[in-house]
Amino acid sequence: MSAVSCFDALRKALCADLDFHGTDGKYASHGWHPFPAKFPPQLPQFFIEYLSDVEDVILDPMLGSGTTLVEAMRLGRRVVGCDIDPLARMIAAAKLTPIEAVKTLQAGYRIIDAAKRDYWQNCDALKRELSMRFDAKTGEFVNYWFLPQQQLELIALLQHIESVPAHSEDSATALTQERIRDFLKVVFSSTIIAKSGGVSLARDLAHTRPHRDTDKKPNSAFAEFAKRLERNLAAYDSSRLKSQTMGAPLQIRAASADKTGLAPASVDLIVTSPPYANNAIDYMRAHKFSLVWFGWKIADLTKIRAQYLGHDAASGAECERLPEQCEKTLARLTELDAKKAVALRRYFGEMSAVIAEMQRVLKKGKAAVIVVGTSHLRGMDVETQKGLAAIGKSVGFDLAGIGVRRLDRDKRMMPARWGTKRHSQIEERMHEEYVIGLVKP
Repeated sequence: MSAVSCFDALRKALCADLDFHGTDGKYASHGWHPFPAKFPPQLPQFFIEYLSDVEDVILDPMLGSGTTLVEAMRLGRRVVGCDIDPLARMIAAAKLTPIEAVKTLQAGYRIIDAAKRDYWQNCDALKRELSMRFDAKTGEFVNYWFLPQQQLELIALLQHIESVPAHSEDSATALTQERIRDFLKVVFSSTIIAKSGGVSLARDLAHTRPHRDTDKKPNSAFAEFAKRLERNLAAYDSSRLKSQTMGAPLQIRAASADKTGLAPASVDLIVTSPPYANNAIDYMRAHKFSLVWFGWKIADLTKIRAQYLGHDAASGAECERLPEQCEKTLARLTELDAKKAVALRRYFGEMSAVIAEMQRVLKKGKAAVIVVGTSHLRGMDVETQKGLAAIGKSVGFDLAGIGVRRLDRDKRMMPARWGTKRHSQIEERMHEEYVIGLVKP
């Protein structure tokens, strides 16, 4: 597809109905783990089918839970994803790897039975393991958010998940065991970061706004694990995913979106969704509830959080002059709140580096599709989509257009739901998203 035809095709695609309301977003592996503000899989599917061919390389430099990559692989494309969030990489890698449902279900049941035996017969050993599992600060976090019963159940499950044989003389058997173990870790995580219920004392955890509720009666980790195990495998069909991975290697990189490490002009299409400018969705606030059980320390996770795009810190905001659209927005916001304007400048500066990296790795004549929500700061719409579009043009992209999609707030997992205060700050956010279409000439 030439640059001209790609530009025209993308411009036409941006005029289509991009809402996808009433569609099923949990087929294949899409529903395996809660993840806030996921776009419907039909959205990347639409652009991947329209703008790329089989065996093309599809990149999501901010992969999140892997929605773009799952759809790309199902459509026979080669996939590359980057993210600095360890849980995002773990979830995406599992969702993209074919598993044998029957063997995995049997392994899961065996783990539940063994964990229950340990809970009833080897409770002292579990307590010793807990005492050695966490450093002081991480242990304090675990004790604050998890009751003793759930801690013992979780560590019993996790010990047996981790003990799924990692090595075998038969390479095929070793690969199968590794895939089962990775899938079961995602099931384990989903018992903690749950859309409802869950095994911690946290409310609203899946929406990244956890608060402790001492009146909450957490569910049994054994029961929650079994429920999610069965639900994730009930309608799972790996046949299409398996057939499409032949000769199409998967790449999940622990890399930031502005430094992917990919070769220049090596990507055929980018479909991605950057974070909100005002840190409205603080992924690490929720993800650390799960990651601490996999050996991550609170101190290390705090450092990772500080590297997120959209982080609300004012430090690191120094950058060269931004496009006029961004500078005008920043000038208006400075009059309302100088500190928030500095944080927004930091966001625009970081996104400049990200979009420049997209331009570097894309082939000529190929497209980048960026799905982004705007933000209201001090009651002002900062029109993020216009700022990022202007940045795209400043680094050498041609702007095909900006499409609009209305969010299905009753279905898509957002940090806030419709409330009675329709003009509150939180209800001013996230009712629409914008789809920016860029083409490398």
